[in-house]
Amino acid sequence: MVHRVAVIGAGPSGLTSIKACLEEGMEPTCFESSDDMGGLWKFKEVSEPNRASIYRSLTINISKEMMCYSDFPIPSDYPNYMHHSKILNYFRMYADHFKLLKYIRFQTLVKSVRKAPDYSRTGRWEVLTEKRDGHEERHVFDAVICCSGHYTYPNLPLKDFPGIETFEGKYLHSWDYKGPEDMYGKRVVVIGIGNSGGDIAVETSRVAEQVYMSTRRGAWLIRQVSDNGVPVDMKYNTRFVHILFQLFPINFFNWFGEKKLNAMYDHTMYALKPKHRLFSQIPVINDDLPMKILSGAVIIKPNVKEICGCTVVFDDGSTVEKVDTIVFATGYNYDFPYLPKNAMYKSGHRAGLYKHVFPPTLEHPTLAVVGFIHALGAIMPQAEMQARWVTRVFKGHKKLPSSQSMIKAVEKDTKNIEKSYIVSKLTPLQVDFVSYMDEIAGEIGVRPSLLWLFFTDYPLFKRVLWGPVTAYQYRLMGPGKWEGAHRAIFTQFDRMFQPLKTRKLEPEQPSTARRLVKMCLTVMVGGAAIYYFHTRKPDVIPTLLSNMRPQRV
Repeated sequence: MVHRVAVIGAGPSGLTSIKACLEEGMEPTCFESSDDMGGLWKFKEVSEPNRASIYRSLTINISKEMMCYSDFPIPSDYPNYMHHSKILNYFRMYADHFKLLKYIRFQTLVKSVRKAPDYSRTGRWEVLTEKRDGHEERHVFDAVICCSGHYTYPNLPLKDFPGIETFEGKYLHSWDYKGPEDMYGKRVVVIGIGNSGGDIAVETSRVAEQVYMSTRRGAWLIRQVSDNGVPVDMKYNTRFVHILFQLFPINFFNWFGEKKLNAMYDHTMYALKPKHRLFSQIPVINDDLPMKILSGAVIIKPNVKEICGCTVVFDDGSTVEKVDTIVFATGYNYDFPYLPKNAMYKSGHRAGLYKHVFPPTLEHPTLAVVGFIHALGAIMPQAEMQARWVTRVFKGHKKLPSSQSMIKAVEKDTKNIEKSYIVSKLTPLQVDFVSYMDEIAGEIGVRPSLLWLFFTDYPLFKRVLWGPVTAYQYRLMGPGKWEGAHRAIFTQFDRMFQPLKTRKLEPEQPSTARRLVKMCLTVMVGGAAIYYFHTRKPDVIPTLLSNMRPQRV
């Protein structure tokens, strides 16, 4: 039976893994190579090797209600989109509240994880650690949870840029970027149009002479601020929208979403339009970049063809001369250098993990990876869900399928990911946030049942169906049920509005006519959808209803 568990890394995934171990009565020991918790969110002026790194101005692009842990809401006075310093404060409050600090060994690097001599019988692992002073120590654990993340090893593909060795200016990866101080009055080329590339281009454009942004594929751009000023994820990341995605063809949503985005700023006119459809890849979330393009502070360019001294040549033959700085926002490689080479199963471009957590080829289910997931949603609630499932497997409450069955499931997942999304070596996996959360919640026995809520608590049913899919929903029932979950769901919009209440105003009275129109439209659309699927796809509705039945734990 698993009792002692090694947790590698004290970032968001590591902290929730420690807590999950404690909830199942196990004894965790967390090894953290730095002198503080927080992982990615611990800012340092100088990037450290083998550690994630962020820039000074970084603000998260997921709203606070959508990123918090399921039984510890973020304080109501915190802003909806938080600076990294406030995120780190939240993690410290979380660790203090659940008394996690005493289980963390700081300044301790995990050098290797190997099967113990008696592994075939016990499933144990031997962990070799090294303290900051060079002292090594060997430990034996019943199980290991890897929480080292995937923003640790920067991808700097210099071989893809002929002539980079002739460049007379300075080049760096976004991993090394801390702020625009060295960019004053300079000409800057940012290569890559992900979220980091967008942030860096916007920030440096405030001080640089000119910023050019090079992109190979283009990108869809969405705003953090949605209709009526509500955070975009709280507006659209709902169960109702998720059900619609299951009922209607994805091409309809691609057309509708692209039309809505182009109504804000025409992606063709802004030279942003990508080669892929909207929901084939996670979009770039940036409110400021369109204005910077419109004002000429940032100029969008195609892929870089070659570099000749201080001149950058692009695929379309255009050039930019007298370039001072090149920033490579070219993503990250993923690796688990401390694990045995044969511990991981390879599937396509990705590490083939069963439900993105368990290596499928091991003899014992005593090694898990938590937080190695990619979705249009925060890592914190996903990692927490994974950790809750992992610890129940470790404890023997849940059993995994056979190795052969897990490998088949992994290969099926890989095919589905490659069919639905644009994947590559750097972005090997992507999942739908709600589908994945519900899938793992089903393994634990905590997936909320809409049908049960409809008959037992209709006010709560409305908030679970129409409201944002916050992590509190997975504490309403089953193992780990939290008595505060009901109240947290009913007050989630109060916490969203609280930091905005800085000037007292008289509230507007709601319109009865507007309510009636909304209700009529809902009934009409719902009736049309039911009729369509009853006649065209009769199996869809019974399948959805079967998923809504209460789970037996």
